[in-house]
Amino acid sequence: MAIDPSLHQPFEAASRPVTGLAVEYPRGHVIASHQHARSQFLYATQGVMVIETRRGRWVVPPTRGVWLQAHVEHTVRMRGPVSMRTLFIDQDAAPDLPTDSCVLSVSPLLRELVLEASRMPLDYHLGSRNGRLVRLLLDEFQALPVLPFHLPWPEDRRLSQACTHLAQQPDDPATAADWAERLAMSTKTFHRQFKGHTGITFGQWRQLARLLLSLESLAEGTPIVQVALEHGYSSQSAYTVMFKRYFGIPPSAFYRG
Repeated sequence: MAIDPSLHQPFEAASRPVTGLAVEYPRGHVIASHQHARSQFLYATQGVMVIETRRGRWVVPPTRGVWLQAHVEHTVRMRGPVSMRTLFIDQDAAPDLPTDSCVLSVSPLLRELVLEASRMPLDYHLGSRNGRLVRLLLDEFQALPVLPFHLPWPEDRRLSQACTHLAQQPDDPATAADWAERLAMSTKTFHRQFKGHTGITFGQWRQLARLLLSLESLAEGTPIVQVALEHGYSSQSAYTVMFKRYFGIPPSAFYRG
């Protein structure tokens, strides 16, 4: 479904350094590939968003948000009903804003600031309460930790073919040697090219893909044992161990965090 450019245009064209809006999306809604003239911060008070770009994909659960640099083409897919809050931000609105697209932690304070900003008029006065709120919001953005919710994606057609398959069937046990044979290259070449394109090894990528993809299933209320088996783990306990090692908490607590 194509995005209506008239929805965002007034917010991007506004003269204020930060503008925001709130939009409700149904389960499964897809915003087709597009880009913005300003940096964008996407946050969902409910639901999980999956943002895809040429460089990779970000899985964005509640309590997290994604910062997208200006002019980055991206699609947004909703897993479950999504209550989205979008901010458009001038890159020079404050020093030390993120310089690359990334997932950021959303503190309780930042959450309330984002909610307030999404309700502000486009022509708020910089010296008013709204203007002071924006300055505090920008201060918060400069202090947020970047989170490891990004799955890098190779631009090489053959490697992308392997990644697409594994994203669709994360329980596929095929090894790097198996994929090298399928793609008509040596195992050594496959390993070298995969790391060159993604920055991580094939094994690390598959583990990360399984974990990030599993967040989408957890968001839809799928039982943890089913999530574990569908994402290539031999048991719920094996999945829980790896999940906790990466995210710091067990899957049962993730969406409560």
